[in-house]
Amino acid sequence: MLSAIDVQKFNTLIEINTLINSNFSDIRSLLTRILESATRLCEGEASSLLMVNREKQELYFEIALGVKGAEVKKFTVKFGEGIAGWVAVNNKSIMVNDVVHDKRHLSIIPERIGYTSKTMLAVPMRVKDECIGVIELINKKDDKYFTNDDLEWLEIFANQAAIAIQNARSFEKARVEIQSLQDQIKTDQGYHTMIAKSPIIVEKIEIIDRIAKTDSSVLILGESGVGKEIFAEQIHLRSPRTKAPFVRVNCAALPEGLLESELFGHVKGAFTGAIQNRRGRFELADGGTIFLDEIGDLPLALQAKLLRVIQQKTFEKIGSDISVTVNVRILAATNKDIEAMVDRGEFRSDLYYRLNVLPIYIPPLRQRTEDIPELAEFFLKKFIRETKKQFTGFSNEAMEAMLSYSWPGNIRELENCIERACVIGKNSWIRKEDLFLKLGNEAGADEGDRNLKIAINIFKTHFIQKVLEENNWNQTEAAKALDIQRTYLSRLIKELDIMNLKEN
Repeated sequence: MLSAIDVQKFNTLIEINTLINSNFSDIRSLLTRILESATRLCEGEASSLLMVNREKQELYFEIALGVKGAEVKKFTVKFGEGIAGWVAVNNKSIMVNDVVHDKRHLSIIPERIGYTSKTMLAVPMRVKDECIGVIELINKKDDKYFTNDDLEWLEIFANQAAIAIQNARSFEKARVEIQSLQDQIKTDQGYHTMIAKSPIIVEKIEIIDRIAKTDSSVLILGESGVGKEIFAEQIHLRSPRTKAPFVRVNCAALPEGLLESELFGHVKGAFTGAIQNRRGRFELADGGTIFLDEIGDLPLALQAKLLRVIQQKTFEKIGSDISVTVNVRILAATNKDIEAMVDRGEFRSDLYYRLNVLPIYIPPLRQRTEDIPELAEFFLKKFIRETKKQFTGFSNEAMEAMLSYSWPGNIRELENCIERACVIGKNSWIRKEDLFLKLGNEAGADEGDRNLKIAINIFKTHFIQKVLEENNWNQTEAAKALDIQRTYLSRLIKELDIMNLKEN
């Protein structure tokens, strides 16, 4: 006859098995649930789930529960090193009831975190008989010893964890393939993903929703790299023209002669090398939207022709006297002081006023630091796919460094920074030194644009949310990991509106 504890164990196994078969998209929460159940039912004080990295021949702590869980996760264990390393190499379970005197014990981690390991269970997680990770239970409660019964139950939990991981990997593979296909489609269409978290950008998006419904010209202003093209895309995608072409032209990329042909087209024989008729970008954009990037670099001679297109919707191809009529909405962007150019006679005032019907200013990244964590995570996922390397995320020091940096190159610089970190990064977490940021010595940094209080609150939010996730949103355990009172943590969660982040 089964004891009450055995019934509880079987019920827990059934419950977890149901979870595994119904939802394996949130693998970390599922593994945390499995580890919590194993720890509780086998009466361990602390526990860890380590994953194998065969490329680096080491194990890293994916989940660590207990009073020192957050500190444990900073370490990695080499193959054959410590009891977990022995289990990974030998693919065998082990029970040690005198850890201190076991020659396989790696004492450096307990010494550094100030936690003594007395008794331990360690079992492999296997997929197709290959060890993919190790589950450890540390210190049986009330100074008792672990039993063979505990070991057998932990092996069952490890098998469930392995099934969950295998399911999640299959799910992730399918998701990546779908995402890759979607990205390819998106690339073919030329659209980017809009990332918006800061109130100032959310406000801009609300303005775009209203602007998109009109056909008026829009002038998008802002520093280089702030994402002006993305905002132009959003105006088109939210407009009645969304199913029509969205055509881009970089006015700074071509010399004047080629730019005119690129914009308006030419007829055969119009100039040397014109061996056939060519349709220009305005003609290709008929019915849709044309985006003129770097409009401040448009030569004066072409400015007059562009003004006519805006006013009359007509133009002539190079070498032709036949007017072509188009229905095109014009969006333009520049990082230059266009009003100063008008004052200097470098840009036509009448064209400026025609383009500037609906101006939008995109603030630099240093003025919207709330977007930095979101953008960084987005780019990290992108370059994980491209580099085929695995990273868990950013270390606290790396995130703090990114929030402290002024980003003179804006989003483009952030993207390049994350790509570089993914290429050179060697650990499971992107570290501060992987970013190669010149903190405290940024050229062109405008300190007046930076708000220390906002940056600190963003860091607090990101850090506390991550600790809560590591502790399965258990505020008591999270407060212990943060070394603060639970009441203070609850107040911070309310002040920083962190629970809404969980729901979203």
